Amino acid sequence: MKLQSFRFRIALSSSVLASIALIGFGVVSWWLIYDAKVKRLDAGIETQLIHATRPRSPEWDAYTDSLPSLLGMNGETTVALLVAQRDGNLIYKSSQWQDGLDANSIWRSLPLPAPDPGIIDFELEPPPRQNPLEPPPPDRLNLFPPPESRPPFDRPPHDRPRQDLPPHNLPPFDRPPQDRSPFERPPSDSLHPPQLPKAKLATQRTSTAIWRVGAINSPYSQAAIAVNLQAIDGEMELIRNIFLISIPVVLLLVASGAWVISRSILYPIGRLTMAIGNVTVQGLDRRVPYGATDIEFIELIFVFNQMLERLERSFKQASRFSGDAAHELKTPLAILQGQLERALHQVESGSEVQQTLSNLLDEVRRLNEITRKLLLLSLADAGRMGLHLVEVNMSALLSEIAEDMELLAPHLDVQMAIAPNLYIKGDRDLLVQVLQNLVGNAIKYNLPKGWLRLQAHCQEKRVIVKIVNSSQDISLSERDRIFERFHRGDSTQIQKIEGSGLGLSLAREIARAHGGDIKLDAAILGQTGLILSLPVGDRD
Repeated sequence: MKLQSFRFRIALSSSVLASIALIGFGVVSWWLIYDAKVKRLDAGIETQLIHATRPRSPEWDAYTDSLPSLLGMNGETTVALLVAQRDGNLIYKSSQWQDGLDANSIWRSLPLPAPDPGIIDFELEPPPRQNPLEPPPPDRLNLFPPPESRPPFDRPPHDRPRQDLPPHNLPPFDRPPQDRSPFERPPSDSLHPPQLPKAKLATQRTSTAIWRVGAINSPYSQAAIAVNLQAIDGEMELIRNIFLISIPVVLLLVASGAWVISRSILYPIGRLTMAIGNVTVQGLDRRVPYGATDIEFIELIFVFNQMLERLERSFKQASRFSGDAAHELKTPLAILQGQLERALHQVESGSEVQQTLSNLLDEVRRLNEITRKLLLLSLADAGRMGLHLVEVNMSALLSEIAEDMELLAPHLDVQMAIAPNLYIKGDRDLLVQVLQNLVGNAIKYNLPKGWLRLQAHCQEKRVIVKIVNSSQDISLSERDRIFERFHRGDSTQIQKIEGSGLGLSLAREIARAHGGDIKLDAAILGQTGLILSLPVGDRD
């Protein structure tokens, strides 16, 4: 199963969400900037189109050259101008106007402009009367009574004479009727509001560039302005490159920030991990402090502390039971052993009763050994194994063990490589028991006419004792359980060998009480190796 890092997933999720947000923001921002630039350009084109259609005769070339600045573009932007009369006759065409630009299609799509409200048909004026005293003809309704016959405040605002200025200083239509010229008429905006012509804009492509073309129809002429969008496209390309560079940098910063922040987020889990790592026999009384923990982790820490409390209580009960049972069995077994030894001396030598009592005595001694080991294990579990620390010469101790090996297993080929002057601080009796257990296992589980190798040396301020023997291959499942209490191999041959399954467990507990450990050597076909490591003691 592939392991996944929760911290990595937090950083990755943050980066993905940030990338989606930044890319969306970049695309939307790029489009809004482009749209704002085009709209601003369109507004300028519409304004200049209205100026270009006014009835005047400007200097067209100078006007065309000034269009880039009038439109707010840089001097390198190409702007083309086309002006024609209403009947299609060409008035002006700039040199920048390309053949691929089509203004006629835009002109045809525009509605015809309304007539100039300033042009008034003279038929609307009332016919003059020969005699003002004559009544109007009966067939013509007098729709235009003389202004002077109306009261001043009943006249239209433009017929009211201005009182603050002399008649000759008043605007033409503010003068009294008798002071007006017969050819003067009211201004057009007094009759109708001014109607500006509507312009239409479109984007057109030519063989060389993309243009924004605006066209307009006016009562006087037709005009079209085309602006090359190369400058805007260049600015947008620059903005796009800025986004392409800044977005990955921001994503990297977001990922780094998420990685750092996730560390603080997962800090309570780290404390739980450290607490779980310290769950040993001596560390069951420890608890994870709440501190300034987030509310989401308080319940987790509470449940974990409750679990530690239950484990501590159960372990203490089990350890107390093992110690109490071993202690209670110690006295009856000692009495039973004494009774059997005395009875064994009283019976007839060589009789069947003597053989039976001898077998019973062996079993009682075996029970005594198991009880003693259980008592030591219970003390080790409780962390109360008393050590009488003295300076121990491991080289001399191993030499004594090797002499016993030659006596106990004369059929084995024993090889020794023991470095001199290997000293440690430890309990000599318990260390002897450890070495006897290891060597005893190497002898009991050896092959017929096999071999046994005993090595000892100093490495990195630790005494390393390696005991290797020829043996049957141990399966991986058995290798994981070799230090379990009361565990023995499943094979039939191993079950026939005398033992309780406590020797290696007790040896490892004694080694750990001395600050060392016992480990199973790497698997090699046809052999089994155990490595004992103990810290070197300072000699006085």
